[in-house]
Amino acid sequence: MQTLVFNTKTKSVTLYAQHPGSNMVHTFSDVPTVKVMESYYEVMRKQLDEEGNEVRVPVARFPIANTNMLIQN
Repeated sequence: MQTLVFNTKTKSVTLYAQHPGSNMVHTFSDVPTVKVMESYYEVMRKQLDEEGNEVRVPVARFPIANTNMLIQN
């Protein structure tokens, strides 16, 4: 089971193959939100749209069935 670690202070997400300390699979920076959807965790990043408005867009989705999520602050 993979583990997603969301750090609320640094606004970053790190995905590990199993548990924190195991192989790091991927890191996302500047992600203020991880949404919990019906069957997956959705990593959201801030971006500017064409009009200069700040919007949050999904950059990754991880199935809840095989992903643990830890929140650090």
